[in-house]
Order: sequence, then C-alpha cells, then structure tokens
Amino acid sequence: MYAAHRARALAALEARGAAALVFTNTPKTRNHDAEYRFRPDSDFWWLTGFGEPESALLLLPARGEKPAKTVLFLRERNRDAEIWSGRRLGVERAPEHLGVDEAYPIAELDKKLADFLKGHTKLVYRVGADESRDRIVLGVLSRLRALARQPEPVPQEVLDPAPLLHELRLFKDEHELDLMRRAAEITAAGHIAAMKAARDGVNEGEIEALIEYEFRRRGATAPAYGSIVAGGANACILHYVENDQPLRAGDLLLIDAGAEADYYACDITRTFPIGGKFSAEQRALYGVVLQAQHDAIALSHPGARFDAVHKRALRTLVEGLCRLGLLVDTPDVAIEKETYRRFYMHRTSHWLGLDVHDCGAYVVERESRTLEPGMVLTIEPGLYIAEDDDTVEPRWRGIGIRIEDDVLITPSGHEILTSAVPKSIADLERLCSSPARTVPV
Repeated sequence: MYAAHRARALAALEARGAAALVFTNTPKTRNHDAEYRFRPDSDFWWLTGFGEPESALLLLPARGEKPAKTVLFLRERNRDAEIWSGRRLGVERAPEHLGVDEAYPIAELDKKLADFLKGHTKLVYRVGADESRDRIVLGVLSRLRALARQPEPVPQEVLDPAPLLHELRLFKDEHELDLMRRAAEITAAGHIAAMKAARDGVNEGEIEALIEYEFRRRGATAPAYGSIVAGGANACILHYVENDQPLRAGDLLLIDAGAEADYYACDITRTFPIGGKFSAEQRALYGVVLQAQHDAIALSHPGARFDAVHKRALRTLVEGLCRLGLLVDTPDVAIEKETYRRFYMHRTSHWLGLDVHDCGAYVVERESRTLEPGMVLTIEPGLYIAEDDDTVEPRWRGIGIRIEDDVLITPSGHEILTSAVPKSIADLERLCSSPARTVPV
C-alpha cells in the first residue's frame, strides 16, 4: 500500500517538476519530562507506514534518464537508547523492510540533501511546521542557490505539500478502505458496549474507559480523538471532554468516539436514553435529527456537491424545528436569517481518513466540490437546546442530539461504513434496556 502511495506521489511530482521532503512528527511534551504517546505525521505515514520519530522521506521523481528514487532518513541503531526508549529499525534494514531505495542516518540530512536536490527546480516542503527543520532545509537551499555556474539547476521554489499530497490522500484505495472498515468495526463494539453500560449513577468517565478499553482490546492503534461522553445538558457543548459527571436516568447520553486502525480513523456519534426510554420531547427531536441524516446520506453519491449534503440536512432540521414550534419563522426565512443557528451551529460533514478531520479541499475553483468514488465523509446533523435558553419551553431545554456515520462514496452510490451501530429509536430503546454491562475488573 505504501509503495503504491509513493508511486502516485512520484508521478504527481514528476508532472510538476518537483522533489518532495516529508518529515514525520516530533515527540511532544505532556508535562515536565513526560511525553505524549508518539503519533507519526499523517502525510509521512501515508507514504511510508513507518512509525518512528526523527525521520524524513525524500521523494525524487524521474528526470531525463535518471529513474525515480525514494530516500529515507532515520535514526541509527543504538543499544543504550533502545533499552530506554524502544527498538529501532535502523538504517541498514530500512530499504528491505520499507521498500525505499536508499536510507541514511537522520543526522546526515543536512549534508546529503544538497546533492540529492541538484537537478530539481522545485521542492515540496511544509515551511513553518518546525523551526529547526526550516533552518536545515532553507539553509541547504540558500547554499545551493549561492553556487555560481553550477551545471545543474537547483530548487528555486518551495511548494506547500497540501495541493499535491492532500489531494492524493483524499481518494482512498481498497487497502485503506479495509483499514477504515476495521476501525468502524472496532468503534461499533465500543459504542454498543457503552449503550449496554449506561445507567443512572454511572460516571461519564466510566463509559469513556469502557469504550476505549473495547478499542484497545480489539486492536485499535488508539482513540482517533478525545472521546466525548456527554450526559444531559453536557451534550449541548459540542466538544465536551471533561467526561466526569454522573449520568441521570431520563437524560440522553451523547457519545462521539472513534478508534484508529493503523492510524486510519473512525468517527461515530450516537445519542441514546439513559434507562432505555426516550421522553416525548427527546423522541420528537431525535426523529428530526435522524430524518435529517437519512436525507443527507441519500444525497451522498458521485456527482453531488459536498455542500448539497449539508443543505439537505439543514433543510430537514429547520422544517422539524418549525413543525415543533421551536422556530417561529417559516423554513425559508429561518434559513435566510440563520435563526436556526442557536440550535444547529456546525456543518454536517467533513472528510475522514488518516486524520479525523482529514485533508482535501472542500471548494474547487470557487465551487463546492463534487463527490467522487473513494472519498469518505462524515454525516453528522444535530440539534442542541441549551439548558438556559429561555426562548423555548422548559421541557425542551438541555437536550443535545447528534447522529454521525462515516460514508464512502462508491461508483454506484455510497456505503455506510458505520452501519453496525444502532440508531433507530426502537433499536436504541431495546439495547439500552438490556442487562447492564460494566467495565471488566
């Protein structure tokens, strides 16, 4: 898979007459001398499948009679360092293990880079991501440009990688889709376990622990993002992450959580009743959100505009709010004046892949992008009525609902990758009334 990705990138670079240098992430300090668990840069991982820090990949497309070449810079083997920090692949084993043409110590990047870049007129490199890297790369370019009467051209332009690499990453191949289906399968198990465990008095943090336990025990790399476990009015905070309050029977519980499989993300949100039964108001609002999602998913097919998915969901939500008396305007007026925004303040979709908010342009030539096979997007309409919103009757206040699935655009329509997680009212009430499941001891 990674060799195929490199081949696609090299072809795109050759068409632009550019080489590319892609670094992985650097370890990040959590506090004092403790670091966060390392996660490789998504562009770098897409090209290499290599998970060690202090690494960089140089892509040199074919030019003239010279064939294309891939060069990896990485850490050398070091027994003392490996005792403390874990095993290293090492320079000698990298070409065979990863399929790159050549490998060198990362400490030699400054010395080697100039020779490799000769003959290339452009360099794809993300300036500004890391000051120490910028000093190395821009210093090399300055030295190359200062050489008088050199026989070969050198890079005169530095290009941002997004228009090239991110466009390639937007379209998932079958290997990537298999990983995303695996991430969806793992995530589904976590959500279903949470539905069975959520009961009056259980803490949000216990549910978070159960979900992430299911993720890790089923082989997930990690959670794809900070899990949101929001009971009652906490669900009206879109990115609620405290997850530390007790659940109350009669409230809804909104869970937005996804697992990674080999760093490919899943992103699912479900909202369900604690105790097993929706109230009349919860049921009414849930029905509106569920219909909005159904309508938006129905529009997810090749040829549709990305923005049309949001507009369809929005229309259904606004019509439902007007029907329930929560908006006093007509749907047309409410959409034009945006009076709905206190109840629905976010967009309906985003791309999904190695990043939960994945790369790829949403607008092309000033128009909303056309959906094409291989794209994966979320569809996540919601309604949120703040607990202090005195413009509505008290019976509506403090209800937050979001329903989110991951949808693959296929040649004939779409595939819902996350369909294994129940979302109908009948299925949720049945599952949430089942015998309680707790975190294993």
